[in-house]
Amino acid sequence: MTLPRSVLFAALLLLALVPSVASTFYLQLGAKIMIMAIFALSLDLLVGHTGLVSFGHAAYFGVAAYALALIAPKYEAVNFWLTLPAALIATAMVALIIGFLVVRTSGIYFIMVTLAFAQMLYAIFHDTKLGGGSDGIYITMRPELTISGFKPLDLENPVEFFYLVLILLGAVYIFLNYLLHSQFGRALAGIRVNPQRMRAIGFAVDAYKLGAFVLAGAIAGLAGYLAACQFGFVSPEILAWHQSGTVLMMVILGGMGRLHGAVIGAFAYVMLQELLSAEALFGVYAKHWQLAMGSLIVIIVLALPHGIGGAIDVFLHRRRVNSEASDD
Repeated sequence: MTLPRSVLFAALLLLALVPSVASTFYLQLGAKIMIMAIFALSLDLLVGHTGLVSFGHAAYFGVAAYALALIAPKYEAVNFWLTLPAALIATAMVALIIGFLVVRTSGIYFIMVTLAFAQMLYAIFHDTKLGGGSDGIYITMRPELTISGFKPLDLENPVEFFYLVLILLGAVYIFLNYLLHSQFGRALAGIRVNPQRMRAIGFAVDAYKLGAFVLAGAIAGLAGYLAACQFGFVSPEILAWHQSGTVLMMVILGGMGRLHGAVIGAFAYVMLQELLSAEALFGVYAKHWQLAMGSLIVIIVLALPHGIGGAIDVFLHRRRVNSEASDD
């Protein structure tokens, strides 16, 4: 399900106005939320629309981040237009290799195999000198968007970095919305409901699942690249299983199978995390924010079985029905 265009336009306009009123801290927080929203959108393509529950999705987030860190010289800015495609191609290739091996599995086996591959990648970066070991790698200068001497955006500027992330979030949302309404997207919906029937009527189910897996990995790579740009640091923790669990909770919190649900889930999770870990509000209890977060998520999921996005859909549907009834 998708939100009406008027609601999406209003949300986009509100986000575009944030830099005019927000301080640098809130701009960075907003960029972080939008990066996680791109990450959540990529996982929702697998979980909510294809029926593939991956517990190793952070691997692609981390591979793209490490790709940028390994390409970038220590004291020189790299070109955004060259390094972003390179990072996405590297991520897509990793997703293609892993996906080729895992799409033939399903259910708990798919979950465990994706987790196993992600942990192998984690071990490669954690236990070898390739990724700097457990210390990770610093990225001292953000990439430049220079084209023939013209620089449309300066990523060192928090406002311009915010707008870049906003543009990319909007592009990913529109692309996935178009994709899910195409023949490919309808085939994925059919595979999610009944893969045996789709195979019986002639669809190459494994090829469709592999295509969705690679595409989701590449979009997660985009989020990882942006995260590396923002924080200027990558470590093996960004590939670990708890990172995959975090983004899965965002998707569940927002409502699986809804593009806007993934965005809302990322926003809700990060804001709850910031609120519950604030020592100014909760003092010494703030260090136990995971306990409060877990309790809140359980309550929200029990009260809203289709997530926050599902509750918004129900509200908008009832409002439209009441409006049509009053017009009659």
